[in-house]
Amino acid sequence: MNIIITGASRGIGFEIVKAFCRGGDHTIIAISRNLSYLKKLMEECKGMKTGAKVIPLEFDLNYQEYRSHLLPDILKVFNEVDILINNAGKLFNKPFEEFSDLEYNEIFDTNVKSAFRMIQMLLPHFVKNAHIVNISSMGGYQGSQKFSGLSLYSASKAAVAVLSEALAEEFKDRDIAVNCLALGAVNTEMLEEAFPGLQSDLDAESIANYIQYFAMEGNKYFNGKILPVAKTTL
Repeated sequence: MNIIITGASRGIGFEIVKAFCRGGDHTIIAISRNLSYLKKLMEECKGMKTGAKVIPLEFDLNYQEYRSHLLPDILKVFNEVDILINNAGKLFNKPFEEFSDLEYNEIFDTNVKSAFRMIQMLLPHFVKNAHIVNISSMGGYQGSQKFSGLSLYSASKAAVAVLSEALAEEFKDRDIAVNCLALGAVNTEMLEEAFPGLQSDLDAESIANYIQYFAMEGNKYFNGKILPVAKTTL
């Protein structure tokens, strides 16, 4: 399969790429603005000695032109997409009154606008029965416990969830499934940066294995669903 994963340089995204490498002879485009981490990822995947191919693409999802810079590089690798996982995320933990417009833009550009741009750009290239998986958070899951300091992060992840529901309906005639996974706390660098010392029962590798399985099989059973994947409510 032809697979694209954003936010692939560390944490869950890094491990999702590795999970797909273990799972078959896939061609995986791994997108991040951190090329050195992507090169490390590519070397780890090469060491698995599977039939999978990992192509690292350095790209800043917040600021660069998608159609003129990113799309041509993708089309050099493949022109049909089976799976897109919008995993890139940004989190700031601070009181609401201290947020700046710049931080608001950074959170929403990374968590929401990047998914919008990726999906819109790739729409002509999705195959029949393609699967778009948007990674949200329990912070953006309606009715879940909310946490002080995560107002903008939670709001952005709620936007991703509702966008997924709306696009699933809009893309029905195209045979493209769109689902959203609302993750709870996972031991990653981002969690440690936002909540120093907080530990979760879940690590990045185990949750990545689930995401990889869901991306491959979940569209057979779900479309337009926001699915909580959590033992906690964070």
